[in-house]
Formats: sequence, C-alpha cells, structure tokens
Amino acid sequence: MRIIPEIEAFREELVTLRRDIHAHPELAFEEERTSSLVSELLDSWGFTVSRGLAKTGVVGTLVRGKGRRVGLRADMDALPMQEENNFEHKSKEDGKMHACGHDGHTVMLLAAARYLSEHLDFSGTINVIFQPAEEAAGGAKVMIEEGLFEQFPMDAVFGMHNWPGIDAGKFAMRPGPMMASLDCFDISIEGRGAHGALPHEGVDPIVTAAQVITALQSIVSRNMDPLRSAVVSVTKVHAGSAHNIIPECVELGGGLRCFEPEIREVLRSRIKSIVERVCEGMGAKGSVIFGSGYPAVINYPEDIVLAGKVASDIVGAENVDIDSEPSMGSEDFAYMLEKKPGCYVFIGNGVGEGSCMVHNPNYDFNDEILVLGATYWVRLAQMYLGDQSS
Repeated sequence: MRIIPEIEAFREELVTLRRDIHAHPELAFEEERTSSLVSELLDSWGFTVSRGLAKTGVVGTLVRGKGRRVGLRADMDALPMQEENNFEHKSKEDGKMHACGHDGHTVMLLAAARYLSEHLDFSGTINVIFQPAEEAAGGAKVMIEEGLFEQFPMDAVFGMHNWPGIDAGKFAMRPGPMMASLDCFDISIEGRGAHGALPHEGVDPIVTAAQVITALQSIVSRNMDPLRSAVVSVTKVHAGSAHNIIPECVELGGGLRCFEPEIREVLRSRIKSIVERVCEGMGAKGSVIFGSGYPAVINYPEDIVLAGKVASDIVGAENVDIDSEPSMGSEDFAYMLEKKPGCYVFIGNGVGEGSCMVHNPNYDFNDEILVLGATYWVRLAQMYLGDQSS
C-alpha cells in the first residue's frame, strides 16, 4: 500500500481530531463547532476560507498557477440517534450521533488539505468543500442554490463515503448509477369515525390503509421491468387513540428509490393513482404529498477511470472494484453531479467483528482508514490537475 509518508507521520493527530468531532456531533445546518474547527485549520494552512453557504458550509480554496479547477467534498453533519457505544469518544450529546462516518470524512479531507498546502506540486485550483446537512436535508442542493459553483468555479467535483462490509484497504466504484434516488412521501387517508362495535356506521381508514399498503407493494412487482431496480417502502403508520374507536384518519409515510429518472416518475405516478383510487373504492379520501428527495448518484465514466487508477496506484488493482454493485441508499452529492462532472466512490470501513452498517447506534468510523482516504484525495487532486508524481 503506497500511503503518503508525511500523512502517515501525523496519523495520531488525525485520530485525535476525528474522535473529538465524533464526541461533539451536530445535526443538519447546526454544525457551528465543526465548521469553525474546519475553518480555523484551513486558514492556518494558507487556504482562502469562505463560510456561510448553506449556513454552516465551508469552502477552502488553494490556487497554484493556472490550470483546471477541482472540488473535493466531505459532509459534516450527524444523525438524530442515541449512541450505544461505550468507548471514551462516544457522543456527549443526547440524541445526536455520528452514525454515518461524516466525522471521518471531514478529517480525511482535512488531512489531504494540510498535505496539499505543504506540497504545492500541482498547477490549478483545489476547492475543499465541507458540506452541512447531507442527512435528508439536502445541504448540497442548498450550497448550489446559494452559488457554490458560481463563487468557486470547478471543472469537476468528487466525493467519497466509507462503507462497512468492504474490507479496509479496498475501494468500490462504478460508472453510471452508484446510489439510488430517494423520494419521501406522506399519505393521508380520511374516513369517517365510528364506534368500534358499529363499523357499518363509519368508513374505516385503517382497513383502507391496509389495502393501500398492500397495493403499493404491487408497483415494483407488477409495473416495473424485473431487470430494473426499484424499492417502495411504507415505514410509518399512525392512527387511532382507543381500543373501541374507529378513527377519522390514518397517516402513512415512506419512500421510493430507483436509479433512473423515468422510473422515478412512474413510481410517483403509480403511488398517487393507487392511493386515490383504492381510497375512493373503500369510500374514503386519500391524498399524497411528496416531500424531500434526492436524485440518483450518476458517476461520469471518464472520472471513474481516473478514480480507479488513483485507487489502484495506492492499494493495487486487485483491491479496487471498478464495477461494484450499486446501492439503494441515497446521497445528496447527487445534486453536485447533476451540475458538474465527477464521481463518488466507496472506501472500505471494514468487515467482521466490530463492524456494523452505518445508521446503527453501535457504528464507529474506522480510524485505520484515515490516512488511506487522505492519500486518495491527494493523489486524485494531483492527477486531475496533471501531476502524476507518486
């Protein structure tokens, strides 16, 4: 493994920093402590620092002569979860936890920024983007709407996420769809309340909701080409207040995921149609509101070639899967790839004992990959800007 020695030399500093951020998690658009820490470090290393995009976003810019302009992005926010780990650096904030590894993402990019500021062996512009609110709040979209790419012109933008289930020391990536789109939906079913002993005097929204949930599961199995992936999940059901009362209404919630824009539209249309017509047939009234959502992460093939070469040079081609299976998870980096070329890759967080999937109360970022991730960022920036030295 061809780790950059200078980054390896400050490994312990990186671990300390990562664990400090882990112990002080901040939710979407509230990353004040984290963004201040990031800004202070970037400023001390000679970056031109800009704060305020999407409230807590930070962009550090390093210019070395003329040439291409690249963006490297990390996310900073935590999740509204209670941590169940017992190690010393566990969350100090009740109900908040870095359960997705954004603490590690932030530190890997900071480490790369430090090295690049000390080794100006490139020609062009490097923008390091520290984004707030990735977790279901669309911080990337907000940064773009507030002028990210106008204020900081970029020819391409790159992202990376740790992935449990992939061995530490390995990378996974693919051209085209890498992660699915996400559309959240809320369904309201209005019936007519009645006594539980006299159901014929009302319109039961709970029975209607059961029919709606069952019918929604037919969309993927009966309206989709079985060779094209999609998921429709109802994840919330709220109704009723007593054992002997048929309630007035039921509220459902869930999400739909797929990789193709046209399939996304089919899913949305079918959900709306099923809800309205099933409810009508049951004598109730149904409505659907589509809320927050992300487009699919679509990687540019030429940039996957670049990312694959960079990763292979570091860990060996046998440890880089350049045609990995896509994930039905979602990621708001998709908004950046809608505007600019680039790609999004997974870095292995480890497997086996002590490893669990993200969004789990027992998750922790693997500190062993901090130096590897930072090395990847440095070599990617250098190669994109034309310096292929190692």
